[in-house]
Amino acid sequence: MARPSDRRLFNQGILKLGMVLAGFCLACCIVGSPLYRHFKQNSRAQASCGSCDCGCDSDTSFSVVLDCGNHHDPDMEEEMRKGRLALLAEELHLQKNVTDDRLERTKELTMEVRKTSSQYRKEVEKCSIGIETCEAARAKAEAAHVDEYKLSALWERRARELGWSHGM
Repeated sequence: MARPSDRRLFNQGILKLGMVLAGFCLACCIVGSPLYRHFKQNSRAQASCGSCDCGCDSDTSFSVVLDCGNHHDPDMEEEMRKGRLALLAEELHLQKNVTDDRLERTKELTMEVRKTSSQYRKEVEKCSIGIETCEAARAKAEAAHVDEYKLSALWERRARELGWSHGM
């Protein structure tokens, strides 16, 4: 019969072996999968594309797989025929179009802002006129109130002179 300490060492050894196997499998999954795809693409590219006279080195382990002209796309052929200056001119033309579109949109937005601003100015003018009218009416009412108070005081004084008293 095995002693308890031997059994524990045996269990620790199995645990270490399991951890090493799990780490090895994980490393194979992480590193092996991209390598497998890369070698699979290289073998497929070499099978579909014969010898290329592209002037590149023969090591394609980390390079882009070239089409080697097997697919004849008329648009791509036209693009390849264009010179560098023609491509730059086309790029500048496209950037000019984008800039013109942005400028047009900015002008439209500016006009919209001006229109909205004009509407707000009109509303402010209406409010200012209303405030001025109210202030004038308030001043007129206050003057009328002062005149009425003076008239009341005059009548009260005359009434007192004629013998009127507040408690009657």
